Amino acid sequence: MTRTVTLVLVDPDGELLGETDPFEPASPWWQPVDDFGPGLQVLRLLHSDRPGPPGGHVTYLAEVTDEARNIRKVAEKPGGESRTQSADAGIGSRDGDIGKQGVGGGATPAATSRGAAGSKTFPAYVESAREPHPKRAPYAELGGPTASIAWATGLVPGTTAHQCRTWNLSAIWRLDDEHGPVAWLKQVPSFFAHEPYAISLVAGIAPHRVPRLIAAGEHGRMLLAHAPGEDRYGAGTELCAEIAAAFHPIQAHLAADPAPLARIPDARLSRTLADYVRIAEPYFEAIAGLRELIDDLPRRFAAIEECGLPDTLVHGDLHPGNVRTDDAGRLTIMDWGDCVLGHPAFDILRLTDADTGGGERGGGLPGRDRLLAEWAARWRETVPGSDPLRAVELMLPVADLRGALIYSQFLENIEPTEWPYHAADVPAGLTAAVATARG
Repeated sequence: MTRTVTLVLVDPDGELLGETDPFEPASPWWQPVDDFGPGLQVLRLLHSDRPGPPGGHVTYLAEVTDEARNIRKVAEKPGGESRTQSADAGIGSRDGDIGKQGVGGGATPAATSRGAAGSKTFPAYVESAREPHPKRAPYAELGGPTASIAWATGLVPGTTAHQCRTWNLSAIWRLDDEHGPVAWLKQVPSFFAHEPYAISLVAGIAPHRVPRLIAAGEHGRMLLAHAPGEDRYGAGTELCAEIAAAFHPIQAHLAADPAPLARIPDARLSRTLADYVRIAEPYFEAIAGLRELIDDLPRRFAAIEECGLPDTLVHGDLHPGNVRTDDAGRLTIMDWGDCVLGHPAFDILRLTDADTGGGERGGGLPGRDRLLAEWAARWRETVPGSDPLRAVELMLPVADLRGALIYSQFLENIEPTEWPYHAADVPAGLTAAVATARG
């Protein structure tokens, strides 16, 4: 499935300049923007012709940041006709066209003059692109990326920032010097503001298991040292076993000393029952069996507690794609925004529902039972008398409910133009929970 992209272009003052002709980037997923061309910063999603990723035609708002580029600006003549303020052929890069050759050789056509702000040429979502929204992340605002890059390059001078991805959960830039990657600038919305603290917390226990935090700044900014290696999407059973073994000492340490977790979001079962009820109620009539599952949660939660496993730090999205390994075998766990105080079974279930074809989720890893048995043995040693495997069995539908809750919280805290990233995930998670509970 392919993704085609149109960029609606504005200048730093918010003046509408025009839009690019549609082009096809290398990745079908909506978050990557690393091959969209120089001289601009993508701010946010404006529109998609599909209910969710990947693929389809996607329109983004992008701020032109290089004043040296030749910009074909669009203004409005009396009577509503559009005119061009510059005779240049488009928005220029070093070759004359934005991103003339993107990653994979994909062509990115130059910007074209198709109308003006207020012109009927542009759809309504373009005309409203510059309107403020209270739930917009700082990095999605005009000037937001420029300010964040200035902060980061001030801390690691001599580097150049390259925008890699942006969406409602984060924006990421790679900072390079003449030798290659030096650091990564990551910026997150307010509901992930605890991420740099979590990285620092884990670093105090196992510094080699997280990227080094160079600095944390305002507006959700963090600067992370480059972790050599590659992300391990679809890595398979053996790496997942290594991840589980590497993370257990961290969880065991914080289970014994949970005081530092007071600054991490609380997802303990006793604290989230009302949340599960709230997100499920609108779907009671549409999803058969959901009401019964929710009504049974107090009994299920009591049975889970009887299994004896302590609440601890939960990564929240522990799959191989959020882990980097290098040639020396170093294993670095990335992306701590979803971390919570909660039941450790959440992570082993997330880790073992990945697949080996590159996806984050699948039918379960080959050798899944072995990974669960090894995980259970570690917890029985840490907490004698506990019953980890029974806890995992009881937690299976709760993990699906937890996913639905997370996505509903995202939807509650992002602006509507970016809802397509997550809207289908809430009913999908609730439906999966019922199916899992039924066995």
